[in-house]
Amino acid sequence: MARARLINAVTRRQRPYRNNHPLAIPRTALAIELIRAYDAVHEDEFLSGRVADMGELSWFHTPDYLAALQAAEENGGVQPSDRGRYQLGTVDNPFFQQVFTIPARATGGSIQAAEEVIAGHIAFNPAGGMHHARAGAARGFCYFNDPVLAILRLKRAGWRVLYLDIDAHHGDGVEEAFSDDPDVLTVSLHMDTTYAYPYRGGGLADRGSAAGGNTTINVPLPQGTHDAEYRLLFGAVWFAALKRFQPDVVVMQAGTDMLAQDPLGKLALSTECFLEIARTVLQSAPRHPDGTPRLAVTGGGGYHPLLIARAWAGLWALLSGRELPAAIPPAGAEKLRGAGWRTDERAPSHGRARAVFWPSVRDAF
Repeated sequence: MARARLINAVTRRQRPYRNNHPLAIPRTALAIELIRAYDAVHEDEFLSGRVADMGELSWFHTPDYLAALQAAEENGGVQPSDRGRYQLGTVDNPFFQQVFTIPARATGGSIQAAEEVIAGHIAFNPAGGMHHARAGAARGFCYFNDPVLAILRLKRAGWRVLYLDIDAHHGDGVEEAFSDDPDVLTVSLHMDTTYAYPYRGGGLADRGSAAGGNTTINVPLPQGTHDAEYRLLFGAVWFAALKRFQPDVVVMQAGTDMLAQDPLGKLALSTECFLEIARTVLQSAPRHPDGTPRLAVTGGGGYHPLLIARAWAGLWALLSGRELPAAIPPAGAEKLRGAGWRTDERAPSHGRARAVFWPSVRDAF
């Protein structure tokens, strides 16, 4: 039996956002199409995502917030009184059709990922990673906080959880949810919030409770952080966190907006570095008795569809024990061209580094 599970919690036709929103791009569906073009997922590894039910969502989210989202979907719009209270119908978190159901499906996929790990597998839900949502409000493009709910599902199995967030933006919603929980350690490497969302001031205010040895480790990064710097910081933090906390399971939020050329990121990391970090986590995560890593992975931020697709295809290959050829299959190259985006490998990013891709990417266009 295959050890890894890829959860599909979105469809190609699912494009809820208008063109002026950063998420109005092909993301999860394009990544899955590239994986399938490589013939890199078998039928027994590929699971359809399910919609999280109200009982599961209420593990974290408040009844009034859930009711407001349901009412918005049913009524075709957000009530004026709910806009400010719940941050719904805003520029960051606009109303769209199925504003409850689509996020609930992505969230259900992360709960499924947790359940697959409990059952003895590795699991990856690319549609997840919505780490900014609060218990009673939407934040930063996020309506439900699926990493929190996945962690809560793992805690129900009696496990201590180490949450690693490599998204370019601070995993503030997850950190806040478990700030007083001794059985969850949150680790976030992210753009310093002096200059990046959620704009908390950065510096000492952005470093969490690491000094007290409690529940949070934050690593605020300067603009233009490149591969060598990131590797050094990650290695120092990650292995110390594992040794100190001794988790039973790891949940990793694998946003790709830390990559050079991401339009909302200000870091300068390569796809190779992204995959090196994932490989390190995979190799060092706690194990089931048969040696399978106890690792649940979600997607996250990322606003350049080609970067997302290549990074998550490579991530799935690692998780499922495959090696992808450097040459992108013709069907995959066609899907990437169809996204309508172009990338010039030679273009500088943020003045310090450029994106580094698989050798044949330039030839695909």
